[in-house]
Amino acid sequence: MPLIKESSDELNLTVLTTGVSLARAAGKRGASDWLALAVATCGVGYLPLAPGTWGSGVGVALYLLFNGLSTRLIAGALARGWSPEALEQARTSALLLLIFVLSLAGVWAASRAETLIGRKDPGAVVVDEVAGQLTAFLFVPESAGAWIIISGFLAFRVFDIWKPYPIRRLEALSSGLGIMADDLLAGAYAATLVSLLITIQLWI
Repeated sequence: MPLIKESSDELNLTVLTTGVSLARAAGKRGASDWLALAVATCGVGYLPLAPGTWGSGVGVALYLLFNGLSTRLIAGALARGWSPEALEQARTSALLLLIFVLSLAGVWAASRAETLIGRKDPGAVVVDEVAGQLTAFLFVPESAGAWIIISGFLAFRVFDIWKPYPIRRLEALSSGLGIMADDLLAGAYAATLVSLLITIQLWI
């Protein structure tokens, strides 16, 4: 029977796929259920209009927080004579680790949220946008200006909504894995574009 698949972006609100309808979890919700919903919605999933864009906004805010903290740590390490190249590599590795941990948590939370809400890829789940948006900033240097942050935000939203090949195919993956995978790839596409823009700026 047809399965209604929601979307957290405003241009693909409802998609019909084939499969078995999801049954809403019965009984009283426990602490792990509320935790899963909190992680999956990131506090903005139930906001009106374009929850995916709100989720991307959370990703931008999280990146700015990460960048501010890493900038302070790098400045202190440079004063102690540490290598700038090693510090920049450590910063990139730390951001990659954050994305990895968030993605694992997102797969679990999104899978649980599907059962709790009773819908396939519910629009309220935006942890995938948060992880994808962070991925878009993976190669951005800590000294990057505001225009790079804005470019990364816009690039991710375009790829997340447009879903060029093979992003849309990843949605067919099981449960939370499919929810997270397509946005992570959209983030990788955006990261490639942003990295190209930064390179062009450096050569101009």
